Formats: sequence, C-alpha cells, structure tokens
Amino acid sequence: MNWLDDGALFNQISAFLSEDLGRGDITTQATVTRNSRARGRFLAKEPLVVAGLEAAEAVFGALDSQQQLEAFVSDGDEVEAGKVIARANGFADVLLSGERVALNLLQRLSGIATLTRQFVRAIEGTGAQIVDTRKTTPGLRMLVKYAVQAGGGRNHRFGLDDGVLIKDNHIALAGGVGAAVERAKREVGHLHKIEVEVSTDKDLREAVSSGADILLLDNLTPEETARFVGLARELSTNVLLESSGGIRLENVRAYAEAGVDLISVGALTHSARAMDISFKIQAGS
Repeated sequence: MNWLDDGALFNQISAFLSEDLGRGDITTQATVTRNSRARGRFLAKEPLVVAGLEAAEAVFGALDSQQQLEAFVSDGDEVEAGKVIARANGFADVLLSGERVALNLLQRLSGIATLTRQFVRAIEGTGAQIVDTRKTTPGLRMLVKYAVQAGGGRNHRFGLDDGVLIKDNHIALAGGVGAAVERAKREVGHLHKIEVEVSTDKDLREAVSSGADILLLDNLTPEETARFVGLARELSTNVLLESSGGIRLENVRAYAEAGVDLISVGALTHSARAMDISFKIQAGS
C-alpha cells in the first residue's frame, strides 16, 4: 500500500510550513526583490536511496500552486554522490522560504529509505521480509512508512486500528496467551488477523491452539528464534513468524536464516540518519 494520500500530504505540508514560516520569511522579504526569478538544484552529497520527492514538490507547490519540481530520478532509486536529484525554477522567495522544509523531508525520508535498503540487502535470498514498526515521530508516520516502501521494505500496521497485536501487557491483563487470543478472535471477527507475542514454549502452544495467525518472537537470540520456529512449524504450517527486538544490520541475517517470515526493525524509522543533500539556488530562470 502507498501511504501517500494527496489530501493528507497537503495538510501536513501546510502545517510544516506554518511552523517554519510563522508570520513570514522576514530575511527573504528584506533581502530579495519581490517577483525575482531563481533556480535551485537538489544535490546528493553522498550515496543514498532517494525518497521524498513528492513531499518536497508539495512544499513549493503549497507556496506557489504553479511551482513544480523537475526530478531526474524516482523515489527508490540509488544515486551516487554528486548526482543532481531534482531542480526547481520559479520565484526566488518561494524557493528560499520552502528550502528548509523541503530539505528536511528529503534528507529524513532518504535516510529511512537508504537504511531500509541496507537491511533488505542483508537478508537477500532467505525468504524473510523486512517490515517497519509504529516507532515513528508523531505526525510523520504516513511519510516515513512511504520511505520504508521506497527502500524495499514492507509496512506493518499503520496504527492501532489496523490489526490486532497482542503483546505482553495485553496478555497479563487478559489472563494469559490463550485467553487473549480467544477473546480477540471473538471481538474483532474474521476480517482481522491475530498476532500475539510468545516468550515460552507453553505460550507458543497456547497461541497456535487458540488460532493465532502470527507469532511475535520478541527479544530472542537467533538460536532461540530458530528453536521456536521449529516448534511452531511442527504445530502449524500456516502460522506466520515475526522476529523483533535487538535487530541490527550485523545480526539481521542470522534471524532471517532462523526461518522467520517477517523481521520488524524499529531502527528504520526511529534511528535512520538524515542523508546529506544540499539545495543550491542561483539567480535567473
């Protein structure tokens, strides 16, 4: 699913610009002649996977409905240092006032896409898939989940209303794994899959016998994960298995080779480094 909704994107960009501009860009108003023309270029200063071009264009478009971004690559493309990603020709004040918001989004989203691509490459050939989490900066979830897709990853649930994920606190309050799964299946109906966290052999057996669709193996070592996978496969060939917790580039392949179907990585959206991208503006059209 492509999480980028045009209406939601416009609303978010408007809020971002309002935060940055306030009552107006007084520096640009004081130094740049009104209606003067300029051109700007987004330049990759290091190798990266591009993400956020549509968001960057929406920034300038919100300031001037006629402003467009001419992209030379697409989101999801890998580029080398020195590559011109996109350029914009238009009013100088629009380019200057939108520069920082557009850059912040392009750098942040490209960082997420780049890190996601590294994780995806690290498990190539194993059959496992890299997925994201809800560990996102509030207000940015739509954009960062889009960036994960651009990097080749898959999206986990978007929000709490998307699917049932029963974790340790739910289990404690419900009275056990089996009770939690059985109650969830009664309450939400047949259209929703049920995922439940398991930490012991007993929990795993209860989850499978109660009809859980997905088992979450959280904060286990690769060796522990492989043992749980073997037990789960003996009990059911249909249940999906997800690893989470402590997943890093250095160990992600070990989890994939343990036999899980999904590997959720919070670092994709909470720890990705913003990529080094510049926006240089020159006078003239």
